[in-house]
Amino acid sequence: MNGENIVCFAKDWSEDPTSNNHVMKLLARDNEVLWLNSIAMRTPDFRSGRDLSKIGRKLASFMRGPVTVEKRLSVYTPIVLPFPHSRAAVMMNRQILKTTVSLLRRRQGMRDFQLWTFLPTAVEYVGKLGESLVVYYCTDEFSQFSYLDGGKMARMERELCQRADIVFTTSRTLHEKKRALNPETHLASHGVDHAHFSTAMEERTKVAEEIAALPRPILGFFGLIHDWIDLDLFAYIAELRPTWSIVLIGKAAVDVSKLKKYPNIHLLGRKPYEELPRYCKGFDIGLIPFVLNELTRNVNPIKLREYLSAGLPVVSTNLPEIGYYSDTCRIATDHAGFLAACDAALGEDSLEERRRRSRAMAKETWEAKVMELGEHVKRVKRERSGGRTT
Repeated sequence: MNGENIVCFAKDWSEDPTSNNHVMKLLARDNEVLWLNSIAMRTPDFRSGRDLSKIGRKLASFMRGPVTVEKRLSVYTPIVLPFPHSRAAVMMNRQILKTTVSLLRRRQGMRDFQLWTFLPTAVEYVGKLGESLVVYYCTDEFSQFSYLDGGKMARMERELCQRADIVFTTSRTLHEKKRALNPETHLASHGVDHAHFSTAMEERTKVAEEIAALPRPILGFFGLIHDWIDLDLFAYIAELRPTWSIVLIGKAAVDVSKLKKYPNIHLLGRKPYEELPRYCKGFDIGLIPFVLNELTRNVNPIKLREYLSAGLPVVSTNLPEIGYYSDTCRIATDHAGFLAACDAALGEDSLEERRRRSRAMAKETWEAKVMELGEHVKRVKRERSGGRTT
């Protein structure tokens, strides 16, 4: 797909890279992309320092105006009222966004444009901004997030799926659900920056200093630490294998204080994406320690392909999507089984096995995935325009 204009509702650009970032960065190689930082998914808690800090950051970002982060990709933080379930606020936000998007499009020479969204709350603006095509890229079962209004999220997402011209889902379970709402729904499993993470296999890549001297083996995890991560599993392993090191990289959005009593659990906080291969270089196992519930039943962890690209043995809880990679990782149904899988993975790892795992990911790049997305979108656009080529 090339020569298109895309306006995108997504998370905040500055957060850890997800499919939002990877997909739009690649589309921006041949298309003009205007990324709108996160519109409200929930009403903020004005007693929360975290929420107040986020509001402050958004205001500062708004004052900077559009920022060019790639040659054809601009990021802008629109100021909207953060009350996604208030009809009055939604009506006002429609006018704000319509005016804002129109001004930005004119500034960047964007005429006919596609509206892409990774957020169900954007349904309130579908058909109001002048777009010619609507794409919904569904990454999660949003109704199951503990901090969102599940019923209202389900209603919004149902309406968005029905109104979108095309829907992409990142897992097979999501595909089954959303296809019932829109027959133009397609599986878009995650890709991986294989070139980036495979550098963990190179001799010239040095292990990150923070973990270089830790006792081996090192069990590693990176990602957001939220209520879908099984903290009790970390504690279980730490108690039964006190000589092992457990390294957790990522922002903690839940209370992790109970882990701090274990000297072999190392909470390192968020690290730059560019540095992750250096941490992978020091890991003996990559962990996917998700709790099992309706939210995680629908996820497709990007970190699976990142760990494998780095050559790591992977041990995961029993997520449906992980089952499709059972030949390259180990899957456990309980804590005892998880620990046993780690023991087995350590005993069978080798340099050749690491090369095999990494090679298996070489064709699952984001470039290949985005090319597939583009072909689907071009076809739908052609069909919507009565078969005329563009």
